[in-house]
Order: sequence, then C-alpha cells, then structure tokens
Amino acid sequence: MKLAMIGLGRMGMNMAKRLLKGGHEVVAYNRSPEKTNQLVKDGAEGAYSPSEVVEKLSQPRIVWMMLPAGQTVDDHIHQFTDLLSPGDIIIDGGNTFYKDDIRRAERLVEKNIWYIDVGVSGGVWGLQIGYCLMIGGDKETFLVLKPVFKTLAPEEGYLHCGATGAGHFVKMVHNGIEYGMMQAYGEGFEILEASDYAESFNYADIAHLWNQGSVVRSWLLELAENAFRKNKKLENIKGYVEDSGEGRWTIQQALETGVPAEIITLSLLRRFRSRQKDPFTDRVLSALRREFGGHAVVSAEKKG
Repeated sequence: MKLAMIGLGRMGMNMAKRLLKGGHEVVAYNRSPEKTNQLVKDGAEGAYSPSEVVEKLSQPRIVWMMLPAGQTVDDHIHQFTDLLSPGDIIIDGGNTFYKDDIRRAERLVEKNIWYIDVGVSGGVWGLQIGYCLMIGGDKETFLVLKPVFKTLAPEEGYLHCGATGAGHFVKMVHNGIEYGMMQAYGEGFEILEASDYAESFNYADIAHLWNQGSVVRSWLLELAENAFRKNKKLENIKGYVEDSGEGRWTIQQALETGVPAEIITLSLLRRFRSRQKDPFTDRVLSALRREFGGHAVVSAEKKG
C-alpha cells in the first residue's frame, strides 16, 4: 500500500522504515526537511508540504500522523482536511487523549473523511520486533488498512478495539499499567539495595533470573537488565522521572468512573516527588514534629 508518514521523530521514522522494508510505498513529510531527506535515502518519496503529500498519494489517500498530542495534531488535521477528498483516511498514531479522537472524527465525517486512532507501543525496539497496535474507528476502514497494520506489528500484535477513541483509550490504560509496573520494579530493587546482602547482588543477573519462568517476568525486566549491564548501580542516572499525559489521563478516567486505581495513582505521584529537592511538605512535617513532640530537626544551610 501507499501512504504518507507525517512526523519523523523516533517513532515515526522507524515505523516508516519498517513499512518500507515490508514493501509499502511511503511518502515522507516532516516539519524539518533534514529528516525527510534522511528517509528518502532509505527508499521513501519525499514531500515538503502538506499539499505535496496529497499530490503524491492516490485515492483513497492514507495519511498517518505521528505527532505530539494536542494542538499540533489539530493543526495538521485542519491543513489536510482542506486538501483531502471524500473517502480518504487520516490516522493518528500519537499519544492522543481519546476524547480528542471523538471530537476530530465527528468533524471529519462531515467531509466524508475517515479517522482512525492507533495507540502504538514498542518504543525504539519497534523497528526490529514490531509495534503493538491498539486501533479504534470504523471497522471497514480498519480492514482496508489491515496490510499496513500487519507489517508494522508482530504476529497477533494488532487489534481493532472498537469505535473511535477505543484504540487510544486502551493505549492510555496500557501506559497507566506501565507506570505501576515500573514503580514496583523500582521499589523492589531499592529494597534489595538497602539490604545487608546488597554488596553480593548483581542486579542485571537478578533481572535476568526473574525473566526465566518467574511470575514477574516481562520485557521491562529485560530493559532493566540492559540498564544494569551498562551501569551496575545506575550512578550515571539522576532519579528524576518525567511523566507523559497518558498516566494522568488514566487516573482522570478512574476518577470519572469511580475506579480505585491506587497503584497507578501513587506511581504518578511518586514521579512528581522525584523532581523535588527538599520539598516544602517535608519541612512542614519536620516542623510539626518539633512543635508537638520536641523532636530534633536537621537545620537547613543558610543561603548566601
């Protein structure tokens, strides 16, 4: 099949390369032309404006966007809506909030343009092993695009999850679960590190061991093993953890539907805590202990 890949960041670039290797024709477009030129060397057809993208596609035109969630996606959809024809297809494969999918699809259907949302998981390893694809939208349009999904995903690695927004909804919850799993692994290794046995532990070996048939085996443990092989105590990494929108959206959804998602919520809050140095909360706690119980406090160094 022939399709356009819009946005050639780490995910978009590798997905386009996997499609090219699978025999598909790819029209490449990126805001900065350097990445477009890079993909042209791998066999893609370069385009340097939305209008040129559309000119190089045949109907039904397929435009796959791998862009940062939010206004950037809306802006590109607006541009392409004015250029596309009835029956053409827009795919959003970024980490979009599922309610935005519903809003966008309702507007596009007025112009008879199909909208498909695809939650994509696989990270930088996707080029090699394939991407897990969680897909929402019209079922018949999904079937038209099936050869593309089949190329991008490993065997049994793609699923039509339901109506518009369902793909990104499943990906949102997937990432919320990921937060909780990562937090549990982190806490487990910290308990090991705080023990009397820590000097004898090789955490890469332990991560590898746990992946040999244990109930906590996972790809995340494989990645943990890789990280510990590179630096056995991770001294080269600061414990500062960012979060992306999906974790927050998962918790927001849990609140709206009355689901007590304690672990996912706490894992997000722990990420917030990782970015703080001497948080005000802890100073208040220390002061209160001193005031009601006469407990000692650690004095802060004077500034200046």
